[in-house]
Amino acid sequence: MTGAPKFPIAPVGGGPRIIMTTMKNEAPFMLEWIAHNLSIGFSGFVIFTNDCVDGTDLMAQRLDELGFCSHRPNPKDGSPPQHKALRRSALHPWVQQAEWLMSLDVDEFINLRGGLETLDDLMERVGDCDAISFTWKLFGCGGVETYEDAPVTRQFLLADHEDRPSNGRASGFKTMFRNNGTFSHFGPHRPKGVPPEEQHKVRWSDCGGNRQPMEMVRWRAWPGFSHEYARLHHYSVRSIDSFLVKRDRGRTNHIAHDQSELYWADMNVNHARDDSILPHADRAQPMLQALLEDPVLADLHARACDWHRAKIDELQARPDWTDFRRWLRDNKLGVGPRVAPD
Repeated sequence: MTGAPKFPIAPVGGGPRIIMTTMKNEAPFMLEWIAHNLSIGFSGFVIFTNDCVDGTDLMAQRLDELGFCSHRPNPKDGSPPQHKALRRSALHPWVQQAEWLMSLDVDEFINLRGGLETLDDLMERVGDCDAISFTWKLFGCGGVETYEDAPVTRQFLLADHEDRPSNGRASGFKTMFRNNGTFSHFGPHRPKGVPPEEQHKVRWSDCGGNRQPMEMVRWRAWPGFSHEYARLHHYSVRSIDSFLVKRDRGRTNHIAHDQSELYWADMNVNHARDDSILPHADRAQPMLQALLEDPVLADLHARACDWHRAKIDELQARPDWTDFRRWLRDNKLGVGPRVAPD
C-alpha cells in the first residue's frame, strides 16, 4: 500500500483520537471497521489480540507495519481479556499521547447524523466537554442466514426502534473521552476513577449536546438522552452463520456466559429499517479499497474469509449444535412479539 499515514495523526486543531480495542477471530470484519473509523476522524488504533486462529493477529501486525495501528498480543490468563487490555492500554505511548480515547469493538460503528461527516463536525455541535456517550442501536441479522464477504453496514439494515429500546441491553453506550487526566482508568463503556468530590466538574454529554452529572452516569442511556447527532450501531450477531462462529469463539468480557439463545433473543433485533449509515459506508469505501490494495492485507483478508467459511462448515456438521442451529433459523427475525420491518 502506498502513501500509508504514520499514526497517531492529529486532527486539524486537536490531538490524536485513539481507539482501544480487543479482538479474537474477527479478521473478516476488520478492514471495513478500520476504514470507517479513519474516515470519520479517528487517528489510529491500539489493538490487543487474544489467541487468534483466523489471522486477526497477523492482520493487526500488518496494519501495525503500515502505520495504521499498534498491535499487542493479549494472551489468555483466566481474566476477562477486554479488562486486561484496557489496563495495559493505559501504559501505551499512543494512548498516553492521545487527546481523545474510546474503547470500541469491531462490531460497533459510530453513525454521525444530521448531515455530519466527521468527529470534528460532532464536536462543533456538542460543544466543549470531557466525555461524549454514544448509545447503541442494535442491528439484527435481518433474516440473513449465510456469511458473505461484504460490508456489514450494507448487509444488515433492520434494527431496534429509535426511542424504545427492546431490552435492558439495548440502551447500553460507549464513551469517547478527553485524555486530560480527569479519568484515572478506563472501562469498556466509560472512563472512571474520578473522586466523588471532583465529579461535579466533569462535563459529560449525550449526542445532542446535553450535559449529565457524572454521578448519574452508569453504562446505559439516561432518561432524555439525545441521539440527535450520533448513534452507535451495534452489529453483534451479523448473519446466522457468523453468529455460530462468534458463539464458538466466546466472549471478551463476561467470559463465563455462553452466547446462546438468551443472547440472540436480546441482540437480534429487527423491528425497523435503518439505512442512515450508508453515506458513511460510501465515504469509507476509498479507504477500504486502499487497504485492500496492499497485497499482504488482501491475502490475509482472503485467508480469513476462507477460515471463517470452513469454521461455519465445521460447526454446521456438529450434531451437538443441530438444535441450536435450527432454533436460530426459526427465530432469525427475533424472539417473541415484534413489529414488522418498514
